[in-house]
Amino acid sequence: MSADSVESSAPTRIVIAGSERGQLFHELMRTVPQGVEAMPLSDVGERVDIADKTSVNRVLQELEPDAVINAAAWTGVDAAESEPEAARRVNVEGAAQLAAGAEAIGAWFAHVSTDFVFGPGNGSPFATDAATAPMGIYGRTKLDGEIAVRDACPQAAIVRTAWVYSSHGNNFVKTMLRLMNERDEIGVIADQIGSPTWANSLARALWTACSQRASGVFHWTGAGAASWYDFAVAVLEEGQSLGLVSRDVVVKPLSTAEYPTPAARPNYSVMDLVSTRAALNIDPSHWRADLRAMLGELV
Repeated sequence: MSADSVESSAPTRIVIAGSERGQLFHELMRTVPQGVEAMPLSDVGERVDIADKTSVNRVLQELEPDAVINAAAWTGVDAAESEPEAARRVNVEGAAQLAAGAEAIGAWFAHVSTDFVFGPGNGSPFATDAATAPMGIYGRTKLDGEIAVRDACPQAAIVRTAWVYSSHGNNFVKTMLRLMNERDEIGVIADQIGSPTWANSLARALWTACSQRASGVFHWTGAGAASWYDFAVAVLEEGQSLGLVSRDVVVKPLSTAEYPTPAARPNYSVMDLVSTRAALNIDPSHWRADLRAMLGELV
């Protein structure tokens, strides 16, 4: 499935599922469009278990939203290897129940997925209809979540992203800033290539998809590509220029073999944005420009 269609009649009452600690949830709430009422599930009186059909249906029927955006996810790639059922409960069961609940009341539904649904990569950007082949449990649960969403809500928008960071919460950029202010040298993987994505940019893309009631599979990241090493060097350079890093640091390139992790990671996971740009009529900023804007929020 690829980017399919766009309908009129923009939703104005939108339920957002996700954790207040989450980067995307935070940015969605910061960027609510004018005229839209955003209703976080976390604000409901009693805790909503998104994997529980009764709990989800009750809340959605009470709130009567025009749309539901699912920003809830188990994002611990390595932790999923040892806690597969916990990851599946959020990434598959939760996604399925939210999609089914939205479908039952006729609400537009958006689900956020990941580049980890693909395999190791071959140096060419993944199209929205490229073959999937998850390398680990996290990727498998996200792919199964996509399938469950499509089964429950055929007109849903599935938005895949990658390498998300923001000024809120924990992420690669903020970890790099901390380490760069503590150490003289840091080692960063140089043979894994992807596209850094500012959560603010992703949030705005989701609001655009929502306003158009878009349907199908979409890809959204920052424009361009980088290794984790390239990303770290950019954080250092931009951080020094803004006074966020106050010392000289050596960033040393490492191979994946030198930094083993419980979960395998793709060597190349850049995603093709062409069909999304055409379908939604929006263009991403280059990842480095977005990085500079995000770091400006920390000054």
